[in-house]
Amino acid sequence: MKEIVGIPASRGIGIGPIFQFVRQELIIEKRSNIQSEVELKRLNDATSTAKDQIESIYEKVLKESGEADAEIFQAHLMILEDPELFAEVENKIKNQDKSAELAMQEAGQSFSNIMAAMKDEYFAARATDILDVSNRVLRILLGIAESPTAALKEPSVIMADDLTPSDTVMLDKSLVIGFCTSRGSATSHTAILARGLGIPAVAGAGDEILSLKNGTEVILDGTKGTAIFAPDNKLITEYRQRIKAANTIREEAMKFAKDPAITKDGKQIEVVANIGNIEGAKSAIENGAEGVGLFRTEFLYLERTKLPTEEEQFQVYKDILNVFGDMPVILRTLDVGGDKEISYMGLEAESNSFLGQRALRLCLVRPDIFKPQLRAALRAGVGYNLKIMFPMVATANEVRAARKVLGECAAELKDEGVKIAEDIEIGIMVEIPSAALVADQLAKEVDFFSIGTNDLSQYTMAADRTNPKVAELSNAFFPAVLRLVREVIRDAHKAGKWVGMCGELAGEPLALPILLGLELDEFSMNPPMIPLAKQIIRSLDTRDMKEIADQALELESPSDIQDFIKEKIPFIAEITG
Repeated sequence: MKEIVGIPASRGIGIGPIFQFVRQELIIEKRSNIQSEVELKRLNDATSTAKDQIESIYEKVLKESGEADAEIFQAHLMILEDPELFAEVENKIKNQDKSAELAMQEAGQSFSNIMAAMKDEYFAARATDILDVSNRVLRILLGIAESPTAALKEPSVIMADDLTPSDTVMLDKSLVIGFCTSRGSATSHTAILARGLGIPAVAGAGDEILSLKNGTEVILDGTKGTAIFAPDNKLITEYRQRIKAANTIREEAMKFAKDPAITKDGKQIEVVANIGNIEGAKSAIENGAEGVGLFRTEFLYLERTKLPTEEEQFQVYKDILNVFGDMPVILRTLDVGGDKEISYMGLEAESNSFLGQRALRLCLVRPDIFKPQLRAALRAGVGYNLKIMFPMVATANEVRAARKVLGECAAELKDEGVKIAEDIEIGIMVEIPSAALVADQLAKEVDFFSIGTNDLSQYTMAADRTNPKVAELSNAFFPAVLRLVREVIRDAHKAGKWVGMCGELAGEPLALPILLGLELDEFSMNPPMIPLAKQIIRSLDTRDMKEIADQALELESPSDIQDFIKEKIPFIAEITG
């Protein structure tokens, strides 16, 4: 019996035999006497066939999983139409006398490598998508149509170096118990699809998993990020009991998803959603969200060839606000930067871009990007409960500068005779330790805080949360992170301001008692977590949680804190195992 630790990618437990997912190697032989016109026609024919295939997959995912997951394949269509990628392919054919296969392979690998090298986890994860699309074209050119899962005959846990979105979607879901990959992250499209399908997944588990034999029994725990190989019968029985108990609790939670989350001592807690598009908005409502704690507007800018116009942004914001009516919606301004290399923005490369000119820092020096977004938000917010939040804030001066630009946009629109939303609440993300340490000063400049624990954890612990080698350190349960959270809430409340949290910690069952005890005002999370979070909150008394939080923050490690919560609150232990 052996346990391997990876990155939690999709919650849940799966038990079953291993199936090793091995792709057929794409072998490309160099050819002489290349006729560029012939190769260009072959390339065009292959991309046309690839387009048909991706559109068919899109329809399949739309039917099985809904629009949010299907959008991944709309992105694949955009990659297939990327002028820069295919200009490079055509250049290799015309000017370097390369075959369509060799040109496609080299260009696809080159563009994928650029993405994979980025320090931002979202864009690094897109490297897999580029390879997925380029390899699809390659298989068509090579006449390869064999499926790596042709031998999959019984429900199994899929082991792979990594899985592309196409790999994931084309699997027979009735035969998939879970996914475990040696590479990848919790933000890869495969992880997103796994969560959408409700399939447990562990990423970044290392190459050792690839040497395990087909048929070996494994317990996959997507909540903890572990895989236990060749477990004994006693452990299997224990995990099956956990699965049964957790399923019962989740089914019950869904029945009351749209009811308010009121604690045992009568305190109503606001539970809202993190979303990035209209599909996410609809999912949030279905799962009982009481508004939006984080609207990630950067998705409007990604996988495009030019900046979205003010009018395009206005329409998207309006559509999303309309879904929520008078519920609060917090719009986070653009959160991209030099590490994300959005070609049409003309961003300069930076040696340490994750700590560079990104998010609000970028927007303050690029009014051509910042102002259209703020103008669109001010226009769309008329008649709705819109709030605006600035990301990556480190100093009070940055907040004042951002508010000044917002004021200029409001004045311009009024001069133009355009109606705008008045008295919008303005907040900031607290995701940099400096902001947490001067929260008392920042509270004078804003109406609210929203704590982003994903970045706050990695900046506090100096550990890249996308790197499996140090992922354990990038954990919001470390006392250092939780104590910063406590101080932010205390300083905000002293100033009469409210505090939300939109990081992953806000939807973590074991964290809910601590956050309630620290008097967090608003919990924002991925929509599927909302029913369970509400159910847990209803089972707790905030007066008791204050004592539990105080005790938890005196412990030394994440595991100590998590074990302590399980011991004190058995109901949550049942859910989390």
